[in-house]
Amino acid sequence: MTAADLTRTAPLIDPFARAIRYLRVSVTDRCDLRCVYCMAEKMTFLPRKELLTLEELERLCGAFIGLGVKKLRITGGEPLVRRDVLDLIRSLGARVKSGELEELTLTTNATQLARHAEALAAAGVRRINVSLDSLDPATFARVTRGGDLKQVMAGLEAARAVGIHLKINVVALKGINDGEVHDLVAWAGREGHDLAFIEVMPLGELGGLERLDQYWPLSEVRRELATRWTLRDTSYRTGGPARYVEVAETGRRIGFITPLTHNFCESCNRVRLTCTGQLYMCLGQEDSADLRAPLRAGASGEALEAAIRAAIARKPKGHDFIYERRGQAPALSRHMSVTGG
Repeated sequence: MTAADLTRTAPLIDPFARAIRYLRVSVTDRCDLRCVYCMAEKMTFLPRKELLTLEELERLCGAFIGLGVKKLRITGGEPLVRRDVLDLIRSLGARVKSGELEELTLTTNATQLARHAEALAAAGVRRINVSLDSLDPATFARVTRGGDLKQVMAGLEAARAVGIHLKINVVALKGINDGEVHDLVAWAGREGHDLAFIEVMPLGELGGLERLDQYWPLSEVRRELATRWTLRDTSYRTGGPARYVEVAETGRRIGFITPLTHNFCESCNRVRLTCTGQLYMCLGQEDSADLRAPLRAGASGEALEAAIRAAIARKPKGHDFIYERRGQAPALSRHMSVTGG
């Protein structure tokens, strides 16, 4: 084997000796909800011609898999609103069945899950993260700007019926869902779901809303939960940034994703591919690599792999998220729906 062959088969290692094994792939910036921490009420979405085709997405995913990525998560926007996205999911699911991938997962708001749960399970999806910030229909409608909680609950039931494990992601929102955290833990325990609480991230303009008004540190959330529940630290990990505890009373886990109060970057093994082919090596940095241009210029597999390796060589040690004062602009101008959830 030549030196060039060894280079091509070497795993993806960033400058801080972290092996990149996890790729989050956004298939669309569009969503059928308008959550107050994620989007402005009136969004301007990308022209469709700028989005990668499903075939282009599959080719890029294949390149990453060839370079040692073992876990793929399909995200958006809301991934299930993209037409024919199940074709991509089936193709990637075949790589799980062949052993090339260890896991194919999905993050969704569950509005379309009742229609697609059976097909997702058949494609090899065994685990899904669902964004759900309130169990109260009125609060849910407020947070999502008009969403129907019953539609989401029907999606959760459909997924559970076909054996898909669900983790519920809850963004901690001061003054909005801060009175529901105990109810969410109790409900998740009854339903058999794990939970993850997430701090609001300073991404994108919200149309006049103040992020500092939404921000509720998870250190405070954990203190509040400890007044009712017995929380036991655990070494359990899923490959993402959450640090988990076990709830003695329910037997379920709670994850805390804390980009602001506790930087989670030291073990980061993931990168994000947007629906336009931009590779973000860090969620909290603007630096990205354009993979769409070489892809559409007919780049060979070796050229694509070289572009990916060059990008990974620029992966930073950590992000720059911070809240310092009221009225501060978001740390990054792009919305989370553009980067991928």
